[in-house]
Amino acid sequence: MKMLTEMKVSDHKKIIEVGDVKIGGEDLVIMAGPCAVESREQLLAAADHVAKEGGQILRGGAFKPRTSPYSFQGLGEEGLKYLAEARDRTGLKVVTELLDSDDLELVNSYADILQIGSRNMQNYGLLKKLGKLDTPVMLKRGYAATIREWLMAAEYVISHGNDNIILCERGIRTFETATRNTLDLNAIALIKDELNIPVIIDPSHGTGQRNLVSPMAKAGISAGADGVIIEMHPNPQEALCDGQQSLTPDDFSQLVVDLNRVAQAVDKSLAI
Repeated sequence: MKMLTEMKVSDHKKIIEVGDVKIGGEDLVIMAGPCAVESREQLLAAADHVAKEGGQILRGGAFKPRTSPYSFQGLGEEGLKYLAEARDRTGLKVVTELLDSDDLELVNSYADILQIGSRNMQNYGLLKKLGKLDTPVMLKRGYAATIREWLMAAEYVISHGNDNIILCERGIRTFETATRNTLDLNAIALIKDELNIPVIIDPSHGTGQRNLVSPMAKAGISAGADGVIIEMHPNPQEALCDGQQSLTPDDFSQLVVDLNRVAQAVDKSLAI
């Protein structure tokens, strides 16, 4: 008997459509961009490079949950406007984080995919409200959540009417301190074996180290992930958030080449 029997997802293969981008099919999706939207110039430079290399979705945080209240918190609606401008300029879809239910209408008016971060994975009130929408939701795993807890959080959205769910494995907190988190490839393989939900891997947060992003992205695709979400900054040394784990544009270009090779090895292809 399979362990995930409480999930209500239908048995047919679930593909999430975001305009002309399909997540969960034979083509692997690349989401990339800076951790935080810092300026118009920074975001447009990142978006141009993501689009040039064949990415389909631009990531960037307009509202940032930071451990310290004194750290950069994001540009708010100004950042959302820059994301919309980048979408108009490049054709990329936009995924950005929603932190607070008070901002739901605002963020939803700009985003193509609503990202729910690790800290909000079990914010059940927020998840219920997301269930009233038809906007795709990318639900990141809580940093101390079991696989079942993660999937039950997804059920809160699904059971309230929105089955456009994308899961994101972004690493969990373990006893290991050599990396930022421990990227759980087991979770990807298990979910893809038992359920028909798209899973994206986040090796940037999963490792916290630029030099580890590429090998773990490739490992995630090998384990069955439907795509990657990568932090890439035009100048990581000047990043206001997570510069140490952000790829340079050249690093990102090489990663796309490498992922294409891995995709072919697992009988898939990049959606580029």
